[in-house]
Amino acid sequence: MTVPDDGAAWLRLVRHSMPPFWTVLAESTGGRVWREDGITAAIVPGSPKRSFFNSVLYEDAESLTASIGELDRVYAEAGVEAWTVWVPEADVAVAQALEEAGHHLDATPRAMAMPIGDLRAPETDPELEIREEADYELVSSLNEVAYGFAPGEFPVMRGDLSALRIYLGSIDEETVACAAAFTHGSDCEITFVAVLPEGRGRGISGRLMARALADAAEQGLETTTLQATKLGYPVYVKLGYADHGELQMWERRRAD
Repeated sequence: MTVPDDGAAWLRLVRHSMPPFWTVLAESTGGRVWREDGITAAIVPGSPKRSFFNSVLYEDAESLTASIGELDRVYAEAGVEAWTVWVPEADVAVAQALEEAGHHLDATPRAMAMPIGDLRAPETDPELEIREEADYELVSSLNEVAYGFAPGEFPVMRGDLSALRIYLGSIDEETVACAAAFTHGSDCEITFVAVLPEGRGRGISGRLMARALADAAEQGLETTTLQATKLGYPVYVKLGYADHGELQMWERRRAD
């Protein structure tokens, strides 16, 4: 793989890494994936009210626009109440078509990426124990608490998850944080970053990510990508990630 040399290429890499991850996420939580004309739609009935899990990624704007009605039908038949389409801010026509179809702008995460070699690792915290452990039930519970999900809304991943590495952080033998690293080609996508309230304010998430990226470098991976919330953005900037534009999440939610 050639490391991207401009912002547009980095944005393409961020978007290119997303469908494989959501495919694993859907299939490992009892869901499935709908594909057509470069569109990847993760369908996760196990979390019908959370559009994050039921995400739609696409390659071609016209294909996505033409498929809005079909996607709505597919999600409705699966019993999914909320689904979202990830739209780069430059795809104004797609955003307009989604709005006209009943979607609303729910969130605006940033596409962030960097060469792994550019990592600015924080100093170690002697009180923080970091371990790699594939405890997916713990990952789900940590994310539910950290992001205000109801119990059971973050489905537990199961099955062949060899492309995903899980990192857990503990203080005084209590696990307070997690992060995951997903390998796709020579890219390491960081996801599932969560810190419990009692662990916040001491740089735990950045240290977990630094450990994950150090391991990714040992694997021979070259780049790292992620989608940043406002809360996580400053952490990622400190680590060396660059901002390559807004990814709008256009959500469709059925009335109760």
